[in-house]
Amino acid sequence: MGDHRADVANVVSETFRLDPAEIELDAPLEELGIDSKGRIKLLSALEIYHDVKIDLDQLDRFTDIGSVAEVLAEALGDKAGVSDERR
Repeated sequence: MGDHRADVANVVSETFRLDPAEIELDAPLEELGIDSKGRIKLLSALEIYHDVKIDLDQLDRFTDIGSVAEVLAEALGDKAGVSDERR
């Protein structure tokens, strides 16, 4: 699993119309103006952007860019595992 912090920062920037230079990877999402409804919007945007399914139960882990990247990496790993099993 790779480091997806840059991918998450990019999706955050596009979804919430934030300047990428102003997104600190360790800043809490609340400091970026992302509240509980925003976390749902972010989850949906990540699912669309990366064509993965992320369980809503994972929202509690959405605290900063790094933690969101971990959830994304797990979802992408699961997706890769499914496609590998189909071969």
